[in-house]
Amino acid sequence: MKFGAVGTSGLVVNFVVAHALEKTTALSWFADFAIGFMVGGISNYVLNRIWTFGSRRNPLIEGLQFLAVSAVALLVGKVVFAAAQRTGFHHFTITWLAATLSGTFVNFFLNKYWTFRHLN
Repeated sequence: MKFGAVGTSGLVVNFVVAHALEKTTALSWFADFAIGFMVGGISNYVLNRIWTFGSRRNPLIEGLQFLAVSAVALLVGKVVFAAAQRTGFHHFTITWLAATLSGTFVNFFLNKYWTFRHLN
């Protein structure tokens, strides 16, 4: 339940940041998505570490693992954005949602069973 609440808060942060950038900058859609994704991910890491899992493990090692997982999830998002671009699909919010949901599954399983495995 806590993991879901934290994930939802990260989703909101991701959405707000990515859409604000999409509306106010000339960055690529993927850059907007990537920045929002990473800001939301950092928020998720801090909240999961403190509240969801109550981890006492070395924060540098755990943080690097979380960052590595986020990079893998971001690559999944890149594939979604590339597919949308290749097919001529031009709706940022729907592409953002598909990329975010795809990355969420990767994030959940890799973080649960690798980053925070000592707490399972």
